[in-house]
Amino acid sequence: MTSTPDDQSAPANANALLLQAIAMRKCITATYNRMVCTLAPHILYTKHDDVFVDAVTLERDGQPPKEIKLGTFKLAGLKDIAVTDRSFVPDAIFNPGDIKYDRVTLFVVDRT
Repeated sequence: MTSTPDDQSAPANANALLLQAIAMRKCITATYNRMVCTLAPHILYTKHDDVFVDAVTLERDGQPPKEIKLGTFKLAGLKDIAVTDRSFVPDAIFNPGDIKYDRVTLFVVDRT
């Protein structure tokens, strides 16, 4: 696993780790709102000069979610990001053509 150091380069490393995970269709683990999550990241984009990732939550504190849904996570709120060996298939609930991604997409998962 690759993780980000807790220093000034953490945001840049977080971007790089998310880009790597999306490109390779690998899940990440991260702490978000003090909960350890396993996420399948589908898209990295900007909104109001902040970077966000939309991802399917696969586990939250070791438990699967009650329902599968695409969540939006502010990159600055994700801590201890690590790319795992766990692969994922892009979920049908993800629509890369959604208007909210228009002209702000940094990187998107390949659905083929």
